[in-house]
Amino acid sequence: MNLLVVSPFFPECSSGARARAYHSIRALTREHDVSLVVLTNNSDEKREAPSRGLKLQRYAEVALGQASRPKKRLKQVFWILRGRSPVLERHRLKEIQEELDALFVERHYDLVIFHSSLMAAEYRLPTSTQVVIDEHNIEYELLYRTYECGASLIRRWYNWWESRQVKSAELRRCSHARGVLVTSAREASLLKSSLPNATVHVVPNGVDLEHFRDSHDLRELNNHIVFTGSMDFYPNIDAVLHFARECWPLIRSNAPCVTWAIVGRNPPSSVLKLGKVPGITVTGSVPDVRPYLAAANVAIAPLRIGSGTRLKILEAFAMRKAVVSTSLACEGLDVLPGKHLIVADQPEAFARQVLNLLQDSQARAALAKAGCDLAQAYSWELCGEALLSALRKISST
Repeated sequence: MNLLVVSPFFPECSSGARARAYHSIRALTREHDVSLVVLTNNSDEKREAPSRGLKLQRYAEVALGQASRPKKRLKQVFWILRGRSPVLERHRLKEIQEELDALFVERHYDLVIFHSSLMAAEYRLPTSTQVVIDEHNIEYELLYRTYECGASLIRRWYNWWESRQVKSAELRRCSHARGVLVTSAREASLLKSSLPNATVHVVPNGVDLEHFRDSHDLRELNNHIVFTGSMDFYPNIDAVLHFARECWPLIRSNAPCVTWAIVGRNPPSSVLKLGKVPGITVTGSVPDVRPYLAAANVAIAPLRIGSGTRLKILEAFAMRKAVVSTSLACEGLDVLPGKHLIVADQPEAFARQVLNLLQDSQARAALAKAGCDLAQAYSWELCGEALLSALRKISST
């Protein structure tokens, strides 16, 4: 088939949703001709797709541009006063429509795959074109969970209101799509509960086993923990700020020698300030996350907000790292608490479990082996096969 992929970011073989996009496109190019349209936030994000190993028929970028914080807030107020969702409007761009029109003039596309329901902004397409939505997250669930963890009344109201607006649009777009892809059976069940007639397929997130396996012999530091994840993603920001506020003082009071590295691109000022706290290092963007994972005794995933499944846990598993996670952070993964990782939701319990593992090398080793064994079932090759299988079923119905 001729496929057109529309993504809100450039696919990269690094981590997170960008990695899912990258490996899914690589899988698609094994059987189909693939064109790609990406939304870029600034000129620094522009990259040559062929140099990243993606064999694309066509490639186009649509520049979004970065608004200042005051301007962003003004836009939010503007859309809210008009009764429209700022989140949805941010992805409803005439430039995207113009690019789609130009591509369809050049050739016919059998199927358009939108990465996230937000990108599937009811753009005008030829009537014969099938649409598939790859739900990296259930977006309305992500917003509702953000509302539940909000500190200020204004932020809580905003995220509650947005979750309602986005839910309506998300369910409508998924109901009109020929097929919907989700990352776990949990999300498939959630979506089917609202859309019983929708065609939903599970295409799990994965991990590049060979890439991470090559780093097992890198040096590990004593009493060192790590958090990895894009620091321009609010659930990750909330996770490290909450951990720093509620767990880190408990850990340091019991073990002053413990150190913590926060590793991820584009940390905001609130996270950068944590680098001034004794024992904490904030790296910002790094060329390769593996040395930072390798240096840690324990990887942490203290997330309170999220949807989809967390690649950071699979990457830690592949690196043979013991993991302490909240129950939300590991949802959707086929894990057994106590065997593959340790689960704790309350700050005191989370801090205690981190300290226990730092002091117990045998427990760390047992978790590391079980986690690494489980990661074999989440290779990107297997996930790619699941994707291709899902598209065969969707296109044949």
